[in-house]
Amino acid sequence: MEIGIQAIASYIPTSSIDNVEQGSHFGETAEFVESKLGPVKLPRKAEDQECSDLCVAAIEQLVKQQPSFDKEKIDALIVVTQNGDGEKLPHTAAIVQQKAGLPKTIAAFDVSLGCSGYVYGLYIIKGLLQAAGMKQALLITADPYSKVIDTSDRVTSMLFGDAATVSWISQNPVFKLGSVLFGTDGEGAESLQVQEGILSMNGRQVFNFASMNVPKHIKELLAVCELTEAEVDAFLIHQGSAAIVDTIARRFTDKKRFIKDLKDTGNTVSSSIPLLIEKHAMNSEWNNIVLSGFGVGFSWASALMYR
Repeated sequence: MEIGIQAIASYIPTSSIDNVEQGSHFGETAEFVESKLGPVKLPRKAEDQECSDLCVAAIEQLVKQQPSFDKEKIDALIVVTQNGDGEKLPHTAAIVQQKAGLPKTIAAFDVSLGCSGYVYGLYIIKGLLQAAGMKQALLITADPYSKVIDTSDRVTSMLFGDAATVSWISQNPVFKLGSVLFGTDGEGAESLQVQEGILSMNGRQVFNFASMNVPKHIKELLAVCELTEAEVDAFLIHQGSAAIVDTIARRFTDKKRFIKDLKDTGNTVSSSIPLLIEKHAMNSEWNNIVLSGFGVGFSWASALMYR
């Protein structure tokens, strides 16, 4: 059974924060904001928008862009989020099912993972479809960190943006899912966490974790896939910050193959990789793409996607 990504659509709120202006309030230069952090603007959901509303908006974009998409044929729905609706009970996927008008016969559940969540979600769906004989599913990412950010915290308020994506997973894919590797190190739990409703991050610890573990993990994946760096058309990794992407890319021969694109979105958590796939890969001539998500947990996952 060939399972993979048939299409991707996204929703990015129209409201945003001018991050250069915000940086000036924290004493940071425009050059620092652009070269080290990356985003010059950070999308923000409206006050009355819930996580489920972002999810539904992404589905509506998919409906507009894909005439052959039929909600009634969807067998499963996974929502990757750590900032779901309300008090997180019930699960956001159930709310999305109702708001989006998806069939009541679907399997629908949330996956509580952050920046590694998209890659994990792809393979959870692949396994579910194979095990249950299902044919089509939706993988949604929506993690509005604006719900838990302290606007006076320089470390987090200048980095995260709100967005949602939906990936249509089917047996008629543009990109198939290949080999995958996972990792977890709970010793990093305190480096990125929410306490009493507020997000805190040890930026140095997160940076060190990513720069030490992710290049090694990607190279392990290439060995498993029996591919050289030159045989990979692009590396689409989590857009944690401009500095993190640059540091990881420098560990490889051709750093230009590492796509960096967070200027207008910031760190959108689990949405960063599918945003890259939608914008740069779906209409490209690329054949082999490596994905790598990493962050809160610490948790990481790297996978090969091929045309």
